[in-house]
Amino acid sequence: MDVMPQQPPQPPDPSRRRPLEVSDFSGASALSALSDPASPSDLPPLSLRTTLRRAALGAVAGAVLVTGAVVAVPEDGRNASPPVPGPVSRALGATAAGAPAALSDLTALIEDRQQWLGTHPSDARTWAELGTAYVEWGRRSADTAYYGRAERALKRSLDIQPGESGNTAAWTGLAVLADARHDFGAAKKWGEAVRARRPEEWAVYPALIDAYGGLGDSGSVSRAVERFTALRAGVPALLRTARMHLDRGRHEEALAEARDAAGRAATPEQKAECLSLLGELAWERGDPGEAVRQYDAALRTDREHRPSLAGRARALVALGRTDEAQRDYRAALARLPRPEYLLELGELYESLGRDADADDQYARLRRALARDEGQGVDNALLRGRFEADHGDPATAVEVLDAAWRRAHRSPAVADALGWALHRSGDPSAGLEYAARAAEADGRNASYAYHLGVIQRALGKYDAARRSLAGALRSNPRFSPLAGPAAREALDDLTAPPVDVPADARPAPEPSAEQQQSATTPRAPGSR
Repeated sequence: MDVMPQQPPQPPDPSRRRPLEVSDFSGASALSALSDPASPSDLPPLSLRTTLRRAALGAVAGAVLVTGAVVAVPEDGRNASPPVPGPVSRALGATAAGAPAALSDLTALIEDRQQWLGTHPSDARTWAELGTAYVEWGRRSADTAYYGRAERALKRSLDIQPGESGNTAAWTGLAVLADARHDFGAAKKWGEAVRARRPEEWAVYPALIDAYGGLGDSGSVSRAVERFTALRAGVPALLRTARMHLDRGRHEEALAEARDAAGRAATPEQKAECLSLLGELAWERGDPGEAVRQYDAALRTDREHRPSLAGRARALVALGRTDEAQRDYRAALARLPRPEYLLELGELYESLGRDADADDQYARLRRALARDEGQGVDNALLRGRFEADHGDPATAVEVLDAAWRRAHRSPAVADALGWALHRSGDPSAGLEYAARAAEADGRNASYAYHLGVIQRALGKYDAARRSLAGALRSNPRFSPLAGPAAREALDDLTAPPVDVPADARPAPEPSAEQQQSATTPRAPGSR
């Protein structure tokens, strides 16, 4: 039986991050009493009472995670100092303020909570804090094995103090854990249960924002962001607002909020998160040079911010600096092996004609997806994208259609499903989904490209030209594979068909000299 480790995870080594094995776990009675986690389908249970009881598992821990993922420090806490120096105090201070803790401090917090529970096994709040810390570690290391350990710790917390008895922190933790697993329906239920009982509990709103976003409920996202800002104004709320604008194609509003957040950031981890978002915004608007500068600044601020390393790699590809991009991708994957980075590196290799290396990356991606699914993670979106372009489009349709029926109806899922339907030979069915995604975010180059290709397949040539031109106008180098394909598709639509007779083609534009000659008055009698 898998039980809680007595030693916390060590910060990942740049070259190799060793996952915990069974031998790493202790047999202490308090820690070994945890049962195996329930299957993802059991979360949440049908009964609301049971649902809330199990949700309580992660609420406390979830409060830490929810806000830690957002990175924020309220303005009134910018100059505050922890009452007791040390990494545990710093980690607690950061999470209490809604900011991410440094990895070394997070490690110290895990170790401290494990030691405390060895002698205080009935402390429900500490079990929840430990579970939440496991979720945060799993997210920031891309080691989804920690989600199961988090769930068991949160269950223990609820067994000691049910959510109905006031353990709403555990409910919040379950919401955060469900978001981490992309189980947005469960996350919504946990979060709304907390909100119904304690609407002033600010820590639950980031979890609700993620859940509503995954379900494609933009109205609820807006209301949750507004409520979070009212309860906890500061960097976290600014970043959440910026991302909401980015997801809707409002780049100017997103940029203003992100810059404001960067100006208020109070810790290196917080500052790096803001700079990374500024890099993402620059990339989205087709300015890879500026994106590289922002990602460089983020990494100078916090060299452990691996998402910035992958973001910089993406921008370097657009600049044609592919050797540097490969270096950054490999470094990011060594420390943060997220499946989406494997896909991006595989597509870079494919664009360079390195098919064997691309196939190796795609094989690694399949293994990573299978591993995560074994830990209860729903990676339907990424699997569908991969299968549509590099595997079996029919499988992509099956996976994405199932996600849609689970109410995962974000613009990203709509775009992926529309594209998969087209790739599987049914562009008519794909058009509705692709149009829905492009309407939600009209400045997303990938969405516009997919819509344009589908429109062209259906003979809607004028609409296809507008969509493809829009994609290239937003970000002409949005993908090493799809970017050139978008340019080629637009050129094909613009050029006259090869079977049109030469005398039926439009005449070329007159030169400047011809225009001047045509407008210059001629002398009488001249020809």
